Amino acid sequence: MHPSFAILAMVLVSACAAGPDFKKPAAPSVSTYASRETSLAAASPSASGGTAQRLVGDADLPGDWWTLFHSPALNDLIVQALKANPDLKAAQAALRQAHETTLAQRGAFFPSIAAGLSATRTRQSGDIAPTPSNNAFEYNLFTPQVSVSYSPDVFGLTRRLAEGARAQEEANRFQMLAVDLTLTTNVANAAIQDASINAQIDATRRLIDINSRMVDVLRLQVSKGYAGGLELAAQQSQLAQAKAALPPLLKQSAQQHDLIAVLSGRFPVEAPETRFTLESLMLPSDLPLSLPATLVTQRPDVRAAQANLHAASAQVGVAQANRLPNFQLTGNAGSSSLAIARVFHSGTGFWDLGAAVAAPIFQGGALRHQERAARAAYQQSAEQYRGAVLGAVQNVADTLAAIEQDAEGLKASVAASEAAKTTLDLSERQYRAGYASYLSLLSAEQAYQQARISLVGAQAARFSDTVALYQALGGGWWRRSDLIKADLVKDAHAH
Repeated sequence: MHPSFAILAMVLVSACAAGPDFKKPAAPSVSTYASRETSLAAASPSASGGTAQRLVGDADLPGDWWTLFHSPALNDLIVQALKANPDLKAAQAALRQAHETTLAQRGAFFPSIAAGLSATRTRQSGDIAPTPSNNAFEYNLFTPQVSVSYSPDVFGLTRRLAEGARAQEEANRFQMLAVDLTLTTNVANAAIQDASINAQIDATRRLIDINSRMVDVLRLQVSKGYAGGLELAAQQSQLAQAKAALPPLLKQSAQQHDLIAVLSGRFPVEAPETRFTLESLMLPSDLPLSLPATLVTQRPDVRAAQANLHAASAQVGVAQANRLPNFQLTGNAGSSSLAIARVFHSGTGFWDLGAAVAAPIFQGGALRHQERAARAAYQQSAEQYRGAVLGAVQNVADTLAAIEQDAEGLKASVAASEAAKTTLDLSERQYRAGYASYLSLLSAEQAYQQARISLVGAQAARFSDTVALYQALGGGWWRRSDLIKADLVKDAHAH
């Protein structure tokens, strides 16, 4: 290429890019999540999940937060899910695709060079002056040549396209991280629900057994005239209700079993035989709480929304650059000869250099409206980003309120369960001493099993909402060595 063209190209490339330069949105101005301070001091040490919890302000999250529940079975299940879940695999493939698209877009910054060789056999009409210098009417023609073309990025079209591709890759990166976080929290919640349902099934079966024995006792008393038919009918109704509660629980248990299998990338028939219990889980006592300004850098959905905003900003520049002139530099060099052996001999070479500029003059208003559409898309992305930030802060606030009320709810459920157990113990002693009837003993045991079912729900809520807090705070993906080593997260979060 002629030196003057190279100099012109360097000058043109140094020009400013069309459109706005992207600026990261400002961090939230609020420093708390709710109008009142959250207190998590309540504890119920006699129950599983009754550990007192406290918030540690602006503390970092562990990347493997699920290990804080100290369940080897849960750890193994999540490791399997991270290896085999198809949704996560698809998200990782989408990220790789976006990365390759970014690399492909970078090629526009360099000249395009092509080499070719053509070989033709031609016979000219006798009425036309022959082309070759030897005046032959029939001849071979061999033409090897190299073509170079380059479009200087005068107004930043290529730079904005590359910027948009990088931003889209970033959006795909955080979408993959969101899938990863959703997967780990879904697996943890599935294990917690499995443990809860199993405990409820056990208590419900016990209730059915108690109610069946109470019906037998009342039926005997009715036959001897010691009880009325109304009492028997009422007890039979309670038995029917207890039996009706069991099939839905068994259905939920089977569905949780299937869900756990699919989340870990297996068919339901291949599901692990592990059955979780609430007693096998330990509730974390120290809960991290990031500031809202930090939260927006941690949440994958917020970071994905920011990347989409960046991509929309770049598209405004693309739309503006499309309305400006486009420059093209070209060059060709080669050789043309009637014999293949002479294609590189002196006198057979040719070359040409060219420069062209094209500017849109009239497009029916299409380019103007495309720019306006790009600006509207940017405004849409800006509002979507703001919505993502508001949703993230609300998510944390709601989860903190849930955890606080879960602690109080568990405290009340433990008190109710302990009172029912005390009543049952007293009834058993009175029954053995002959001061209470067998029916009153069964009634006390029935109340205890019902209290157990309520307690199980309260215990599971504490575990589930603790998982929800880790998810709401971003899940600690920036500390996941498996993501960093796999080069899936190139810009690790600097905390």
